[in-house]
Formats: sequence, C-alpha cells, structure tokens
Amino acid sequence: MVFAAGAGPGSGTARKETVDHRGSVLLADAAERAGVRRFIQISTIGAGAPPAPGSDEVWAAYINAKTSAEEDLRARPNLNWTILRPGRLTDDKGTGLVTLADVPLARHDPVSRDDVAAVVAGLLDTPETRHRVLEVVGGGTPIPLAIRILLFR
Repeated sequence: MVFAAGAGPGSGTARKETVDHRGSVLLADAAERAGVRRFIQISTIGAGAPPAPGSDEVWAAYINAKTSAEEDLRARPNLNWTILRPGRLTDDKGTGLVTLADVPLARHDPVSRDDVAAVVAGLLDTPETRHRVLEVVGGGTPIPLAIRILLFR
C-alpha cells in the first residue's frame, strides 16, 4: 500500500491533521487488517523535527501532522514500511533523475511528482528498504541506480 494523500495547498490546520495524519493511520490500520505487509508513506522533507520557529501556522500543522503519521507508522511491527520524504513537489515532467538519501538532505529542492511516483514504484519492489526513512529531490542519478546505491549504505 502507498499513502500518498495530502490536504493540499489552501487547506487549513484542521484538514492537515485529518488527511496528513489520520488518513495515514486509517490506511495503515486497513493494511494490517488485510494482511498487507508492504507500506510506503509519502511524507515531506522537514517532517520528524519540530517546525522552524516563526513558521506559518498552516505549515507548522502540516509538518506536525506528517511527523505524527511517521511516528504511528514506525510503531507498527507488522508492516514493512518505508517513509519517503520528497522535497517541493512540482507538476513538471519527470526526468528519471533524482538524489535519494537515507540521511537528511536539509533542503527543499524541487522534485517532480512523476519522479516521486517512479521512486515509489521502485521501492515497492525493493523490500531491503523497509524500516528506512528516505529523502528525495531532483538530481542527477537514474532512479533504479539511486535505489540500488541505498542498498549498500
């Protein structure tokens, strides 16, 4: 299963909680009930840490909701989860080239939705990435190679 929902731009703080956090929890519950073990959660770069001081209220709610969803998923031993944190999503045509890391990239560089989808497809078929938090932005490495490189870290 892949949780790729998001409240989206223009939504308020309450919607961030109901979609970005509780929506993920509901899908993870459904995966466990259905016996689905593989679960990929699309999060965001910046999740896992408190919002920066002075952050916009809606942005802070978004980061907090994504962080809570990640924490819930990490506490589920029955799921072979992977958390993918993309940078700023764009509607540009995918290039098939990314920077994919299991260490914080500490930047919100853009990445196309096409390329994020291709990374997710590759991760679904790579069980060795379970229980890992990965960050992805646009870059210069072909997606299949970027995933293989992770396996040797």
